[in-house]
Amino acid sequence: MKTKAEMTNAFNLATIILAIMIITFHSHSNADQEVPNDSIFQASIFEALVEGVYEGDLTYGELKKHGDFGLGTFNRLDGEMVAVDGVFYKIDSEGKVSIVEDSMKSPFAIVTFFDSNEKLVPDRELNCEELKKYIEDALPIKNIFYAIKVSGEFEYLKTRSVHAQEKPYPPISEAVKEQSEFDLNNLKGTIAGYWLPLYIEGMSQSGFHFHFISADKKSGGHVLECKTKNIVIEIDHIRDFQIDLPDTEEFNNSDLEKEPGKGK
Repeated sequence: MKTKAEMTNAFNLATIILAIMIITFHSHSNADQEVPNDSIFQASIFEALVEGVYEGDLTYGELKKHGDFGLGTFNRLDGEMVAVDGVFYKIDSEGKVSIVEDSMKSPFAIVTFFDSNEKLVPDRELNCEELKKYIEDALPIKNIFYAIKVSGEFEYLKTRSVHAQEKPYPPISEAVKEQSEFDLNNLKGTIAGYWLPLYIEGMSQSGFHFHFISADKKSGGHVLECKTKNIVIEIDHIRDFQIDLPDTEEFNNSDLEKEPGKGK
């Protein structure tokens, strides 16, 4: 019979192997390599953004090679990004929507080639917390990744966008104190989002993360509150997660060796 220490070592080794199988890290030099369609591709790690690393070296032109659906932000934390059906939009701190230019860069973004595995049609109106519970109750497995598209009519949404930051960059908890918030009423549009398991915390944001773009492409942003009317929910089941770490002085010198989410 194996000793407790041997069993612990075996468990740790199995955990490491599982992590390697699920999550593949890429350096910026090979970020343009082909990515499987059933894969999440992420620029940088969320904990770096939390710590105020607001400059990345991956362009949106490069990012588009890895997905047609997702969310993120821009260098200097200059606004919110949402991508739906292959079109990438920027919502700035004034609420203005524009098409993202390929030359723009991101310190954090998460994209995939959206391919729905299941469709849900709620028979009632839902606020954001009810919507999240409705979706989470429908997820068949809690140990994989999900891209989520919510399309249709919304009675109300509260969204936000953040102002461009100036050096020395503050942690994100300080930056969002000056965020712009927008109240949107009775409109059609699409929420692009993800649900990620707790074990991804630090590398990405666990739980739900939603961004919105209106059907007329005149409003959107990071979703804070919502109330649905008639919606369709599509869910993409994903088992591959790839991360492109930036090769920048800011990222390389950032202190990320702390418990995720604790901040500075």
